[in-house]
Amino acid sequence: MLNVQTYGGGLWHTWFDRDLSVAGRAIVRASDGSFLHKLVKVKRPLLRVPTLAIHLNRTVNTDGFKPNLETHLVPLLATKPEEVPGESKDKSTLCTKAAHHPLLMQILSDELRCDVDDIVNIELNICDTQPSCLGGANNEFIFSGRLDNLASSYCALRALVDSCGSPDDLSREHAIRMVALFDNEEVGSDSFQGAGAPTMFQAIRRIVGSLAKSYAGESTFDRTIRRSFLVSADMAHGVHPNFMDKHEEHHRPEMHKGLVIKHNANQRYATSGVTAFLFKEVAKIHNLPTQDFVVRNDMGCGSTIGPILASGVGIRTVDCGIAQLSMHSVREVCGKEDVDIAYKHFKAFYQTFSSIDRKLIVD
Repeated sequence: MLNVQTYGGGLWHTWFDRDLSVAGRAIVRASDGSFLHKLVKVKRPLLRVPTLAIHLNRTVNTDGFKPNLETHLVPLLATKPEEVPGESKDKSTLCTKAAHHPLLMQILSDELRCDVDDIVNIELNICDTQPSCLGGANNEFIFSGRLDNLASSYCALRALVDSCGSPDDLSREHAIRMVALFDNEEVGSDSFQGAGAPTMFQAIRRIVGSLAKSYAGESTFDRTIRRSFLVSADMAHGVHPNFMDKHEEHHRPEMHKGLVIKHNANQRYATSGVTAFLFKEVAKIHNLPTQDFVVRNDMGCGSTIGPILASGVGIRTVDCGIAQLSMHSVREVCGKEDVDIAYKHFKAFYQTFSSIDRKLIVD
């Protein structure tokens, strides 16, 4: 068995009876005494969290499946006792208890092509081994893990690269195009690599200083932030056909209908009337569909990094996302067409936002 710790608000029951493995990073000691940071992923099924048979839990279908996250969510690694290669048979030798299962360490050493003793530290996540695929009668869906929020990240990064494919793409650009990808959004973003860290704005400050050089005054950076625009892209809650009452009647985002612009009067999303207009105007010019989402008043509302960044330095922000189902499940679903629409919308934003923004007059 392997001890694990849950991260964020997952739909933990979906992790049971799945073919699981591990992926992450390791610090490996090199032959010259230096330490190398290496990524590692074991592709074969390695772990499983088995459910309890119905015969031993007769009320599970009436009372609900309510696993204890400490005792019931422990993955099964092996039951057959086998000697780990290289393991010492000298029981008289005193040694500290290994921090990680020796079988797991041997598997990692095989993947990393190093000795077990050269793995000085690891940081691993449990992951599903089933690859992403298209599905549905018309192959219209994407079935995959971690669509939230790798789908938005992929669309944004590809749009940035493709919007700068040739020198002519930037010949009339008056702004800087950039993308920022953060970690730990699901647990509040307050981390070294999260949106709560000053990384993005430090990068903007360095860019401003490099371009302005001796012309940069004390307020140059502040004016740059005020004139900038942030698209906070995170996946959105598509209306579930079996639970349509969970959405406000007139705000039910559907798959294949374009990016969802999120609004919340209590500032759980950072969208304003001005920022929504600017982002929709980009879509209108390029004939791209958009949708609007407002949560029901009697339902809780999630949040994004949008309010964190908007309130941190005062940058104009719109919150948007691709409509999906099964959010935070081990296996999520979104529309294939929506990924293409999101890419086109982000690319159009990079290419035309500056010209649209100059036409807007706000008192």
